[in-house]
Amino acid sequence: MTHIFKKKFGQNFISDKNLLKAIVDDADIGNEDEVLEIGAGAGSLTTKISQRAKRVVSYEIDSDLQSTLTSLNLTNVKFVFGDIMKYSIEDIEKDFSGGYKIIANLPYYITSPLIFKFLNNSDKVQSLTIMVQKEVADRIVAKADGKDYGVLSVMVQFFGKAKITRQVSRKMFYPQPNVDSSVVNITLDRRYKEIDKESFYKFIQTCFSMRRKTLKNNLSQYQDYLDLIKILDGNVLSRRAESFSVEEFIEMYKKIK
Repeated sequence: MTHIFKKKFGQNFISDKNLLKAIVDDADIGNEDEVLEIGAGAGSLTTKISQRAKRVVSYEIDSDLQSTLTSLNLTNVKFVFGDIMKYSIEDIEKDFSGGYKIIANLPYYITSPLIFKFLNNSDKVQSLTIMVQKEVADRIVAKADGKDYGVLSVMVQFFGKAKITRQVSRKMFYPQPNVDSSVVNITLDRRYKEIDKESFYKFIQTCFSMRRKTLKNNLSQYQDYLDLIKILDGNVLSRRAESFSVEEFIEMYKKIK
């Protein structure tokens, strides 16, 4: 194909056929699955997904790729040309009969906003299998006490289980980016359904608002400190947010609420 690659869209197309198959394998796509693909690109991954899935809805921000994608004649694929971040969850999910899986090859600037868009607002997403920069993947799966552990780590693990399924060399893309990537699979189990997810998200953001400060300093913005010291132990308040596991954050949140 002849295409002018647009840096503003973070366009790096996958050029390795074995990797395309591997991503679909990692997403565990079967013939009854409905799939939301974010970033169709030239349609190489879209084609692989369509061969396995019952139905695919694929969003592509670059309208210059419209003729390339529609010429593929994929009968079980609906292409939507636009920025998925500008569509509401309600509008996106009108195209699905029930639960669905997400597959995406994401540029750095959209990764966290997109993950939070679906985790915080949808109850129908079953899993996300996403190709992201390696450093972002490390943040997603990070555990407590690690340098990569933060709001993204806690919230992803609040909703489900995340794992890196494979490392991907920058050489497998065209044009070649400056960094290596990883494929991350997030399987959602929503085991904390009793907790208000929006309120918990704000709570975690506050806990990490000043990373080098103690919980006492950060949570004083969230709730009056005099109330906090009646609820939380002084040893807890003297720790930094990065030292708490997801389970500890859950227990702390329940006490404060």
